[in-house]
Amino acid sequence: MRAVLIGGSGATGKILVQDLLKSAEFTEIIVLLRRKTFDEQPKLQQIIVDFNKLQEFEQHIRGDVAISCLGTTAKDAGSKDAQWRVDHDLNLQFAALAKKNEIPCFVLLSAVNADAGSKIFYNRMKGSLEQHVKALDFGKLIIVQPGGLIRPNTDRVGEKIGISALKAFNRIGLFKNYEALPVARVASAMLQAIRNCRESVNIISVKDIKQLAETANQQ
Repeated sequence: MRAVLIGGSGATGKILVQDLLKSAEFTEIIVLLRRKTFDEQPKLQQIIVDFNKLQEFEQHIRGDVAISCLGTTAKDAGSKDAQWRVDHDLNLQFAALAKKNEIPCFVLLSAVNADAGSKIFYNRMKGSLEQHVKALDFGKLIIVQPGGLIRPNTDRVGEKIGISALKAFNRIGLFKNYEALPVARVASAMLQAIRNCRESVNIISVKDIKQLAETANQQ
């Protein structure tokens, strides 16, 4: 199988690329990146892309599965509008090109509480993206909705505080739908979902992520 992925320089994407490289069923992994991120490996192609001109790299968006782990924060992007262009518009453009090139399976790393009608900007952005990707009508769509993501060695102070608070609530049984999970478990669940999911649209919740990751560990 051939996989093509964007967001490979992010915490989840980096680990997922390594998982794909270790997987016997994937013989070619194409990663679209702004700059070289990984060591050279026989199965890996790193395509350096100008994401403002993604359509010019359409020829590389071909294969059996397309995966997006792309995401940013308003702080890193510079504004909410800039974040929307990355998290929503660029992801949707990638999905549309994958559909145009007849990739049968699309995997989207989204977020819990994604809702196009939400008054909360982040939830609305993620929900709108999910809605538009669903409308592309892939043969198989996998939408992964983690709560908090535990990134190794993160320097985001707000993220550290939020994850610590979530962990405290989770220990007393609260906010389990938002449970913070290590990015390695999310990446493992994404790969397992590609292997196991059979429905045309598959929504992978926090509970599902934990179950899929556990299944992968047992294999």
